[in-house]
This record gives sequence, C-alpha cells and structure tokens, in this order.
Amino acid sequence: MTTQNLFTSVKLNDDIELNNRILMAPLTRCMADENLVPTDAMVQYYARRAAAGLIISEATIIRPDGQGYPNTPGLFSAEQVQGWRKVTDAVHQGGGKIFAQLWHVGRVAHPHFFGEGDVLAPSALGVEGSVPRMRELTYQIPKAVSQDEINQLVADYAKAAENAIEAGFDGVEIHGANGYLIDQFLHHASNVRTDNYGQTPENMSRFALEVVDAVMSVIGANRTALRVSPGAYFNMAADPRDRAIFDYLLPELQKRKLAYLHGGIFDDAMTFDYLDGSISQYLRGHYQGTLVGVGGYSAQTASQAIANNQFDLIAIGRPFIANPDYVERVRDTLPLVEYSEDMLASLI
Repeated sequence: MTTQNLFTSVKLNDDIELNNRILMAPLTRCMADENLVPTDAMVQYYARRAAAGLIISEATIIRPDGQGYPNTPGLFSAEQVQGWRKVTDAVHQGGGKIFAQLWHVGRVAHPHFFGEGDVLAPSALGVEGSVPRMRELTYQIPKAVSQDEINQLVADYAKAAENAIEAGFDGVEIHGANGYLIDQFLHHASNVRTDNYGQTPENMSRFALEVVDAVMSVIGANRTALRVSPGAYFNMAADPRDRAIFDYLLPELQKRKLAYLHGGIFDDAMTFDYLDGSISQYLRGHYQGTLVGVGGYSAQTASQAIANNQFDLIAIGRPFIANPDYVERVRDTLPLVEYSEDMLASLI
C-alpha cells in the first residue's frame, strides 16, 4: 500500500508549513533532571526525530502542582526554558518543527512532587490507584478549585505558552485529554460542580475555552492547538452524557481557528455507541479544521485514512521510540524495529 500522501507538505496556517503529515506524538519519557529541566539526553532524543513534520513534545507541566509522574519536564522556570531552548534549537537545526504540550494533571497529581499544598481538580472526587513508576504513592482526594484558583490556572497556562515561545517552540498543544485537568472539567464522572463550571455543556466547557482563549491571546491562534478525548476514558468512568459537552465544545473550537485539533485515544479502532463510531469519526463530523488522528495506526492505514478524509495528519507514538528514523524508514519502505517496553530504559 502506498504512503505517498504522508510525504506531501501541509500548511497549518499562513505561518506554519509542515514538511510532511507525520507527527511525533507526545510521549512521556521521564528524562528531565531533578529540577524538571530538559537534559542533554532529551536534546539528542528530539534531534534524532526532527524529520517528523511536527514533533509534539512530551507533556510538560505548567506549574509545580501539575506534576503526577517523576522527572517530567516543566515550563515555569527560567532554567527549564533555557533547557528547552537547547532542544528546540537542535530540532530546528535538523529542519524540523516542534510544539510544546502544556500539561496539568489535576487530580492525579501528588504532593510528593511539589511539597505542601492541595491536589487540585474540578471536584473533590479522587481516583483509585497509585502513581506510575512510584507505586508506593497512592492518589489523594483533591480539592475542588475555587474561582480564584481557576483564574490563576488560566493565567498559568498562558504564561507557560509565553515561556514555550521564548524557549523556541513553534507553538503549543494544550493537553485537554486523557483524564488530566482540562479533561476532568469535560466529563460528568469528574465534574459535579454546581457553579458556572458544572452541570451544563456550556458550563463544563468553560474552563477549556478559557484556557484556549488565554493562550491564543498571548501567542496567537496560529500557534495554539488542543488535544481532546471525547471518549478515551483514562482514570474516569464513561458517561454517555459527555457527548453533549463535546457537541457544544467542538463548534466553539471551530470558531477559534486553531492550528489543529488532536484526538486523544490509545486505539482509534475502538467505537463508542454514544459517539456513533470512533473518536476520529466523531471529531471529523463536528470539527472541520485541521484534525490530527492517532491511536494504533500504521503508516499504511494512516495514509488510507487521510485519503478517506478521516483526518489530515497522523501522530505516531511508540514506533517513534523504537525508530528514531521512522520517517525515513517509511519513506524508503524499510522494515521497522518493533517497540517493546524493555526499550524504554535505554533508547533515546
């Protein structure tokens, strides 16, 4: 099966043109130092994958209480900005482009990482289980954020976006998916608020749109993207009422002319009755801007999906860990190294 259409250039907007349609998906690798500063290993890791049309960085926390995994990088200190500048310079020298994925994990944060202070979430609803890679740490019941705390969070997303541009990123992808803070506002299982941020689709979409608008106001819509999970439940229970929230949210996002919208799903072959199909099918039916597909696609199946107008760009995850030269291998029809968990400790 041909993959020729993956190697056509595409303009996200008047300012950003990608060399091809293959994106490197955000992949948490936990390689930052003790101050959450990108390391030399990270510089090498990203530089080796600069042939991607666009690299989306690993999820990067906007402030200390947004951390829920060890050694995940930040974008809130001058030292972190300087560390990321080394990464972005290396990617640009390789002819690539890179967006920073902005992250706050919400109720799956843990004070072990940031000292005293509350775990914050839309509602005081905890999740069961323990912190990945640190199973001795169990999750806590979060504090429902106040209006003042919401305002500060919105401002901190915007500041992190400014920091990303200062660090040399070409733009940012706001992480609004996969059970983290913004996604927690968008689902009934994690949001039982009775104020202007709960109960109705408009209210439950409010925080996500406030963050998007704040980021756009400081770096422009052309450099702002968003990842969403209408049905990719992670650390929360499914609820068919959630569709109404995304039915409202997606047209609102359409108005904002984002750089792209990215579906957050681990396997796009999954279907959801209340979405009338897969996440990519649902998103395409409700959002006509640039759409990024993800979730178990090979280069061949992604190429066919793009030809079928299911989405415009494809984000590739684990194969990019195993194959730093993924783009070249696909282009030259060379075999891929198969990903395995055993690779994580050594591969950059």
